[in-house]
Amino acid sequence: MLTSKERAELRGQANTLETTLMVGKGGVTEAVIAEAETQLTARELVKGKVLEGAMMTPREVCDELCQATGAEGVGVIGTKFIIYRFSEKLQAERNETGRAKKKPITVAKSNPVRKGAQARRQADRKAREQRNEYFRKQAIEKAIERDRERQLREKQ
Repeated sequence: MLTSKERAELRGQANTLETTLMVGKGGVTEAVIAEAETQLTARELVKGKVLEGAMMTPREVCDELCQATGAEGVGVIGTKFIIYRFSEKLQAERNETGRAKKKPITVAKSNPVRKGAQARRQADRKAREQRNEYFRKQAIEKAIERDRERQLREKQ
């Protein structure tokens, strides 16, 4: 099951994909399922289109293909649909070339606003520590000076 962040990441990746799977008036046939299997194994992410002559909606086609191939439906927009299935073969190729990614999808979990606030707090803390250190040194120097003056007065 994909989380909403993973689904959003996959939708973003699918924007640049070409539509490679077409479903016509025959609907979801064995040939369409076999082609979807092949593409999912090779690419993990497949973008498809339901043609006007089809008697099924894109949502129905997506659900049927997902059920037949064991894939996850990422999204349906208009006549197009996106399906995803993790591919062990593709992961093995990535491992060999040194371009392995975390299974199954990497999603950025950092919050730039929070990072900025943390950086400002850290800078403020550092400035405060420097200021306190300066005043601590000044207080020590004044105390030493007062001690010297008192000792000089007592000797006279």
